[in-house]
Amino acid sequence: MRFAFLWRLMNERELRLQPRLQCIADCVPGGARLADVGTDHGYLPVYLLRQGRIRSAIASDINAAPLAHARRTAAAYGVTLDLRLCAGLDGIGADEADTVVIAGMGGETIVTILQNAAWDWQGVTLLLQPMTKAELLRRWLVGHGLRITAERLVRDKGTIYAVLRVEQGQSAPLTRAEAWCGAGLGQDPLYGDYARDRADKLTRAAAGLRQAKTPDDALIASLEGDAQALRETVKEWEHANGT
Repeated sequence: MRFAFLWRLMNERELRLQPRLQCIADCVPGGARLADVGTDHGYLPVYLLRQGRIRSAIASDINAAPLAHARRTAAAYGVTLDLRLCAGLDGIGADEADTVVIAGMGGETIVTILQNAAWDWQGVTLLLQPMTKAELLRRWLVGHGLRITAERLVRDKGTIYAVLRVEQGQSAPLTRAEAWCGAGLGQDPLYGDYARDRADKLTRAAAGLRQAKTPDDALIASLEGDAQALRETVKEWEHANGT
């Protein structure tokens, strides 16, 4: 009796997402068949199922423990979640999902998952949220027949993250500033802080390399050039937005 009461209480409780996951959830197309790669606790697919936003959800992870967490989350909120123990998209067929979320991991890892996937991406929406190396991911995407159709920024626990919406298709080469801070973000109120932070990190990285016994002058010049390009972009953004 007590267990039944607690289960009902949890099932009726509203699931709230942290800002980073909420931003991703807001980008998921209505009626999607979702694959959430590296699902962790399964909060994102469970939330979307509870909201009636998606038709189905596959939650995958490379480790069993996160899937056990996801199973408990789904049970607590009374939804059906298809769980897959696999690396990346290895255990998910291209005919099983039309929207793929890969979030909460480094840009290099996301690239590896996409490279290893036996998908042609026709008719698929990719929602990618790199924790690091977003510039590496952006450059890889545009060089491999994938087009960044939109980006959004979100601040979570003091850090600004980018969420990329990607589809199959060719796009123009990225400028230095676009590789580091994305394109089409001119109206985003977080863009200035995002670009300044990236410029500062590039400057610090260049300064650190100068302290090496054998400095890589070409790399230092590249980092400083990227930092300068970002600062110029920030000035243009500030002027356009009256800040």
